[in-house]
Amino acid sequence: MANYQNIFAQVQVQGPAEMGVVEAGVDLKDRTTGTGFSTLFGWLGNAQLGPVYLGPYGVLSLMSGIIWFTMVGAWYWYQVDFNPAVFMRDLFYLSLEPPAPEYGLSFPPLAEGGYYLIASFFLLVAVMAWWVRSWVLANQLGMGKHVCYAFASAIWLFLVLGLIRPILMGSWSEAVPYGVFTHLDWTNLFSLTYGNLFYNPFHALSIVFLYGSTLLFAMHGATILAVSRLGGDRELEQIYDRGTAAERAGLFWRWTMGFNATMEGIHRWAWWFAVLTTLTGGIGILLTGTVVDNWFVWAQEHGYGAAANYVPALTPEEFLPYLPAEN
Repeated sequence: MANYQNIFAQVQVQGPAEMGVVEAGVDLKDRTTGTGFSTLFGWLGNAQLGPVYLGPYGVLSLMSGIIWFTMVGAWYWYQVDFNPAVFMRDLFYLSLEPPAPEYGLSFPPLAEGGYYLIASFFLLVAVMAWWVRSWVLANQLGMGKHVCYAFASAIWLFLVLGLIRPILMGSWSEAVPYGVFTHLDWTNLFSLTYGNLFYNPFHALSIVFLYGSTLLFAMHGATILAVSRLGGDRELEQIYDRGTAAERAGLFWRWTMGFNATMEGIHRWAWWFAVLTTLTGGIGILLTGTVVDNWFVWAQEHGYGAAANYVPALTPEEFLPYLPAEN
């Protein structure tokens, strides 16, 4: 049994291309007809490539996303004076910045933030059109809207950061810049400005669900891989006709932590943990600066953080008497 470790040894069975749902009422005109196979992709998922569905909303999203990406890249290119060597060297430091605070919610000159607002509009269109596309696809295939709702939770955080909170604060300068390190700098400055986000309870909840998501998905993925030799990867069958894979997986976790999720229930746990990560994070960001100006002070007033009369650390002079005497 030790030689059956399928993390890197997935058996790839290849047959005729699967073209998907074709029953009456399913619109096929917006799907491509070409297919291919990739052994590399087969290690990670299904080896078949295509058919692909875009449709009107997919095309709109793709085109808007390309325009946003091109605008940001063009600004980077302009910042380095069209020097490819400097572009590659400073790529992670380059940034497209939002307007300065003095412009408020007005439209500034292009070079002073107007270009940022135009690019942001195309990014907003791309994200929202892709969400509509996910809804249309789920409708066509007779699926539930669980993917759409999960995506909407991520979009909620995206909208809070770049649209809702800047409007409530009365300034586009509150939006996040488009750059790798400048985005991290913005996050650090945001926390320092409002009294340390570690004292924001919704930030704490978001981190709990984030770490919980990674733990749940790791536990579930490892469990299914571990019982796939017994048919555990056919989870649908294990849900309505529990077999030895589900029995052993259940025993493992019941013996480990006292109870176990079902083959279906683990996906509910994982869905909720993932969705609540961005949902609670968005609430925490939205309240920052609009309702709470200093999270450290708020935490002290509400018994959430350290009390104001805590004992400070000893100074070096005060610490000297506690040092061991030299021989």
